[in-house]
Amino acid sequence: MPKVTFLVAGQKREVEGKKGDTILKIALEAGIPMEAACGGMGFCGTCRCRVKEGSCVSPMNDNERNLGITPPERLGCQTTVEGDVTVEMGEE
Repeated sequence: MPKVTFLVAGQKREVEGKKGDTILKIALEAGIPMEAACGGMGFCGTCRCRVKEGSCVSPMNDNERNLGITPPERLGCQTTVEGDVTVEMGEE
């Protein structure tokens, strides 16, 4: 199982996630708050996060490109985890 390290407001939290699950799903299942106003459909951009370490995530998709997102920024609802990764959430 991939290890996902979430960096939230200066705090670090490591959780295990299922390969192929989205960052949003892994965060919510671990009790880490992540907003998704559109319900995880990839249209609102409220689940933006930054993939800080690890490249074991799915490629960007059209929903992300249409919102003007460029790496390392990603949508948590559209980005699936394939291996260990560090994700920063919140304001830069």
